[in-house]
Amino acid sequence: MDSPHSPISFREIVETHKRAVYYLALDLTGNHHDAEDLSQDVFIKAHKGLSTYRGDAQMYTWLRRIAINTFLNQKRKKSFSLMSLLDDRSNEPDPIVKDADPADLTSFSLTSAMVEKALDNLAPRERMAFVLKHRQEMTIAEVSHEMEVADGTVKSLLFRATKKLQLALAHLNDRPVQKEVSL
Repeated sequence: MDSPHSPISFREIVETHKRAVYYLALDLTGNHHDAEDLSQDVFIKAHKGLSTYRGDAQMYTWLRRIAINTFLNQKRKKSFSLMSLLDDRSNEPDPIVKDADPADLTSFSLTSAMVEKALDNLAPRERMAFVLKHRQEMTIAEVSHEMEVADGTVKSLLFRATKKLQLALAHLNDRPVQKEVSL
């Protein structure tokens, strides 16, 4: 039930933020099924905690924090199911690609699948740092705040993630990568 003193109903919160929360969850989990589960968990927790929402942060910032904490807690408790090879977002119509050349779309889809597979091979904290920095377009300071780690830790996670991704995707540019990063 919505808080009587809230200017916006919980239904409006869900409708306004469900897409952004889902895509964050998809970036974190790597597949549609787990993203749906995580999104649902986020909104359940948000509904339960709405009365404690102080309004210090924007609503999406608060929901993002819930999503990150929920994802990390789930990772600690159990492994998510195997990440899908194909990017589940490809099932949604994209107005930008409506008139694109089918050969270009096929190439793009294959490349996207390879990138997702490479992301699947990152450690959860590396993936999270990479997703928050590059897909959510957050600063190092914002990522460190969200992950509750030092800036240097975020930089280290991003460095390792980038090196692993470069190695995994080197064949896309037909250029050799110096050597494999051992961690």
